[in-house]
Order: sequence, then structure tokens, then C-alpha cells
Amino acid sequence: MSSLSIAIVGLPNVGKSTLFNALTDSNVLAANYPFATIEPNTGVVPVPDERLQQLADLYKTSHIVPASVTFVDVAGLVKGASEGEGLGNQFLSHIRATNAVLQVVRTFGDGTVTHVEGSSGPGDDIAVINTELVLADLQTVEKRLPRLQKEAKANPKLKIYADLAEEVRQLLDAGKPLWAELRDMSQESREWLQRELQLLTLKPVIYVFNVDEAGLTDEALHQKLQELVAPAQSLFICAKLEDELRGLDESDRVEMLESYGQAESGLNQLVHAAYETLGLQSYLTAGEKEVRAWTIPRGSTAPQAAGVIHGDFERGFIAAEVVAYPDLMAAGSLPAARAAGKLATVGKTYVMQPDDIVEFRFNVS
Repeated sequence: MSSLSIAIVGLPNVGKSTLFNALTDSNVLAANYPFATIEPNTGVVPVPDERLQQLADLYKTSHIVPASVTFVDVAGLVKGASEGEGLGNQFLSHIRATNAVLQVVRTFGDGTVTHVEGSSGPGDDIAVINTELVLADLQTVEKRLPRLQKEAKANPKLKIYADLAEEVRQLLDAGKPLWAELRDMSQESREWLQRELQLLTLKPVIYVFNVDEAGLTDEALHQKLQELVAPAQSLFICAKLEDELRGLDESDRVEMLESYGQAESGLNQLVHAAYETLGLQSYLTAGEKEVRAWTIPRGSTAPQAAGVIHGDFERGFIAAEVVAYPDLMAAGSLPAARAAGKLATVGKTYVMQPDDIVEFRFNVS
């Protein structure tokens, strides 16, 4: 995985585009009427990582390449979208191409901002979005299932997949999003569903409750909202505040966040939540030419991590030299870290760790 991509979904007028602008430092239209966003807006932002500048200073290079996350702000979804209401489900293809879904839920009170569903609360809004995504998935499965069942009759080895699709159909028919129901599914089954059916509710979901400034530190409110979406990850972000942080220098930004009881920005919170939800981590490469972060699944072996740089690195993997970031910084240089016994040569079975700085050795004939 070279880049993490996240689809931002929600009802119209919940603050999706305001949040998108704040996260990506963009200026897309954020208007007080439904469907201000029609074509999806896409923004690529660097993953905050203070280790990179420290390594750049150590290696005396100005070329820093952070890991990145792509946010896709898709059109607001309304009740009945699966049957053609609003913009219908024409935007769903933009969700299918992403790794995770970020569902923005309105919890701020502002009479000047129209609520597309009237006066319904967060629980009702979440139900609308989940229902429409479930119905879209149900259409996909019901369209494909007869063919899968026919193929399984001709080839009994395929019966396991036809049965899996039928199990999924039953869950969706009962109105249940798959991310919550199939958490213990085998990796093989999950990969087959993702590859063959591209189901929306199978994607990991993170809930962002768009609160007002007072709601940022309201623990009772947080607990109440978390219970609505457990066991999914939930964050409490004020999109309006995040938008106000744009253009401030780092010290002013930190001071403003602290004045609202926040330790880090919404972007940092989202990246941490996305890495946790998707089971990701990063490793580093460093030298005089550049310092760079690479995103990989947790549990990746050294050859798999090398493959993220280039497929030839994985195919021709011989070994890797690894040093932990804290050890390198404490030693002050790579030769000093080697002299202190902090540099290790690892083979094909080595499982990558989050603070690893790596140099790969490979041979492609």
C-alpha cells in the first residue's frame, strides 16, 4: 500500500466539505444547501511524522517524502438514494476505490444551516447513511448471486464462495452493515468479497462527530455518541475550528488547539484512527538523497515491505539492514549505531516494526 485513501460520506450539510477543506487546505464549495458537492473532490495530504525532519537533519538532506493520505469528498447521501433520490447512488464508485469510509455526523446546533432530514438526531442520520449503503450492497449481491450459484453447480470448488455470498445477502437483507458483522471473517474470504463484489459496507468505517467548540471536551456527549457506533472508531472534531486553524503558523495553531482542550489537530487524529482501523504502520528509509516514509500493513515481512518500494525489491530480496529510529538518533549516525550493535541484518521472515529504518539488499537477474 503506497497511499491510504479515505472516502468522506454523510448527509448533505453536515460539514463534509468544510472538514475536507480543513484537512486538505482546499477551497471547495461548502454551501448551506444539499448537493453543493456533485463531482467528488480529492485532496492528497502528507501524513504528519516528526521523525522525518529529524532524520533529514541527521543526513543533511532537504528531500523529505512523507507517507500520504488521499481524502475523497463525495456527494451528500439522502434517504432513498438507492432508489434514485437526490443524486441517487451515482457517487458510490468513488467510495469503492478507497480503503476506508469516514462518515461525518452532524452534532452541532446551528439554525442557519439547513438539516436535510429536518430535526432528526445523530442516531437517525447514521441509520439513513448505513441503510443506503446496505441497500446498495444488497443490489450488488443479488445481481451477482444467481451466476455464482450456477457456477458452483458446475464446479463444486466454487460452492464456498456462493455460500459466502448468500450469507452476505442475508445479513444485508436484515439491514446489517458488513463491517460490524464480519469482523472475524478469514482474510481469504474478505479479499474475495472485496475483489469480486467491492462491497461498500465491508470497508472499515470511522465516525467523525462534527461537534461545536463546546462539544470538543464534553465527555458525557462523547460517551453517548460512541455508544451509537461501537465497536467502530469514533472521533470528535469541530470542522469549523479546523477550518479556522488554516493559515496559522505552528505555534499559533498549537496554542489555539490547546485553548479548546485539544492535544492535536483533526488531521492527526484521523490519520491515527485510520492506521489503527486498517491495521497499518509505516517504516522509514533514510540517506543523503532523501528521507521517506512508507505505509505497510502491520505484520508485513521485510520482503513485503520492500515490495512497496518496487516489485523487484520483493522478488529479488536478499536481506535488509534495520535500525530502530530511537537507537539511530541516540547514536547520532549510522556508523555509530553499527558500532554500538544497534544495526541488525534480517532475512525474509523478519516482521517489520513501526520505528524501523531500513536499507534493503536485493538482486534481480
